[in-house]
Amino acid sequence: MKHEIKWKPLAVSLAVPLAVGGLAAFLTRDGMKAFAALPKPPLTPPPWLFSAAWTLFYLSMGCACYLVWVSGASGARLERALTVYGLNLAVNFLWPILFFTMQAWLPAFLLLLALIVIAAVCALLFSCISRPAGRLLLPYLAWLVFAGYLNLGVYLLNR
Repeated sequence: MKHEIKWKPLAVSLAVPLAVGGLAAFLTRDGMKAFAALPKPPLTPPPWLFSAAWTLFYLSMGCACYLVWVSGASGARLERALTVYGLNLAVNFLWPILFFTMQAWLPAFLLLLALIVIAAVCALLFSCISRPAGRLLLPYLAWLVFAGYLNLGVYLLNR
């Protein structure tokens, strides 16, 4: 089945998570420099991989949002899914500030646990509207779990 791309919703859907991520990266740039000197747990990826991975995750979140937005879903279902998505982006924005800038590793870990739950609920709600949209969030969700391991490891190694 062929669908016509709705360019304005696609552009907005991609721009919002990229802007959230870009602003968070800008606000935490000094904290990331300090983070580089800390002991880290095994399996910590090289710094360049974080930027590349997050860019892909923000793009996939935007694509998922687009699919849900243009799905034709009912008002209440659509509103619920996009509200949880917005909450996901807000918590996603706060986590690096707490972790990198404030170096509040345990509170950041607890916030990340909440983010994992929110992202899982978002993926479920998106999946109920558009199965491909829900699936697009699964790599992001897996990365959040891995980030939880890294966050907890940094806390334990540097408290």
